[in-house]
Amino acid sequence: MKIRRLLPSGQRQRVGPFIFFDHIGPETLEPGRGIDVPPHPHIGLATVTYLFEGDLVHRDSLGFVETIRPGEINWMHAGRGVVHSERTGQELRRRESRIHGVQLWAALPVEAEDTPPGFCHYSRDSLPVWSGNGATVRVLVGQAFGHASPVRTASPTLYVDVTMEPGSELTIPNAPERAIYAVDGSMSLGSGEFGSGKLIVLEEDADLVLSALAPTRCLILGGAPLEGERHIWWNFVSSSRDRIERARRDWEEGGFPSVPGEKPERTLPGD
Repeated sequence: MKIRRLLPSGQRQRVGPFIFFDHIGPETLEPGRGIDVPPHPHIGLATVTYLFEGDLVHRDSLGFVETIRPGEINWMHAGRGVVHSERTGQELRRRESRIHGVQLWAALPVEAEDTPPGFCHYSRDSLPVWSGNGATVRVLVGQAFGHASPVRTASPTLYVDVTMEPGSELTIPNAPERAIYAVDGSMSLGSGEFGSGKLIVLEEDADLVLSALAPTRCLILGGAPLEGERHIWWNFVSSSRDRIERARRDWEEGGFPSVPGEKPERTLPGD
C-alpha cells in the first residue's frame, strides 16, 4: 500500500474534485471577537463548509443568508460567479466561543464551470449516520456504508466525518481517488501511524483498514477525478487561464454583484 503524507510546499494535487483544503481553527475567541471574512468572489468551484464547533453566517450575492452550525453542510456552487461573506454570528460574539471546522473547494467539471451560481444548506438531521464496531460515520457527501447524502454535486464525490474509539477499525469507503485528514487523535493505516493535521493521499484502489490508536476524528474525502488541468488564482478556479484573468478584471471593475447587507469590497491579493 502506498500513501503520500503531507504534500511538499508548493505542490498541488487534486483528490477527486477537491482542489483546496482549509482547516479552520481550532481557536478560542474572546467576547467581542469573531471570524470576519468580507465579501469576496468565486468562479468555477463549489465551496463546501463543515463545522465541528462554533457558527458562521453565510451571506451571498444571490440573497441567501444562512447560519451554519456543527454537523451541517453549506454547499455554494459558484459556477460563472458569486460573491459571499462569512462571519461569526452576533450571539456568539457576546461571549467566549470556539471556532473549528473545514472548508473544501470542489472544482467543477468543464461543462459546469459557466453555469448559474447556487447555494444549498443541509441540516445535521438530513445527513445520514452509520455506527458500528466503535466507529461513527456521518455521510456528508456521496455514498458510504449503505447510506447516501442528500447533497447535490456536479461530479461523483465522497466526503465523510468519522469518529473512532481506541482500538476500533474501519474499512475506508471506496472511490477512484481518496484521502484521509486527521482532525484529532492518532491512527494507523497499514504500517504507518499518523495524527492531527496530517493529510494522507491514498495511491491505490484497494480495501484499506483504518485503526484508531486513541480517540480519533478524521475526514475521508475524494471521488472521481475531473477531466484536464485546473488553474487556481486567489479565489478563482478554472480550466482556462483566460477565464481567471477575465474574472480578476471583472472584480476590479465592479462586474460582480454585491452582497445584500454588506459593504462592497474590491480588494485583491497584495492590496
